[in-house]
Amino acid sequence: MNSANFRIRRATLDDLDALRPMWEAMRFQTPDLERCLTEFQVAEDAQGKVVGGIAFQISERHANVHSETFSDFALAESIRPLLWERIQALARNHGIARLWSREHAPFWKQTGFAPANADALKKFPEAWKKESGDWWTLSLKDEDSIASVEKELEMFMAAEKQRTARALNHAKNLKHLATALAILFAIFVAVALFYIVKNNSGFQHPGR
Repeated sequence: MNSANFRIRRATLDDLDALRPMWEAMRFQTPDLERCLTEFQVAEDAQGKVVGGIAFQISERHANVHSETFSDFALAESIRPLLWERIQALARNHGIARLWSREHAPFWKQTGFAPANADALKKFPEAWKKESGDWWTLSLKDEDSIASVEKELEMFMAAEKQRTARALNHAKNLKHLATALAILFAIFVAVALFYIVKNNSGFQHPGR
């Protein structure tokens, strides 16, 4: 079947009735997947019927591509390329540096996924360490360069924060100084007015 006959979109609550039987057929933990429904990208046919889907779960700069399912796996060949395009678009939009998956279909190997080696597993997100299985991974960006840029950005932001704090403290001190000068000036004016009034009062009553 032609891929043009399908459309990929984000899952909504209305898709649960279509997805549940697929998840149950794959023996997935349906309640768990229901709670993360909005992570799913679904494929619908020309009649608007949901016929497949896959989840895209994000943790920092990593994404877990999981729980691939189809109403009929004969459709997988046509739908998977569309799902992969969607995954790549989501990865770009969210700044994902590395993809992870336990989907071992040959298609995913062809996209570049490979078994995670020891070096890759050092970067494995803590959020998914409780999930068992053989993980495959695909690096999308130079993670070391990203980490270096992020560290420089953090240092810059910290320096800017300190400079802003110093500027605010300086402004606060100037405000206090201006307030003190204003009070002294007000006292000076009050004293001057007192003497002026007193002296003028003396001139008005020369015989006293």
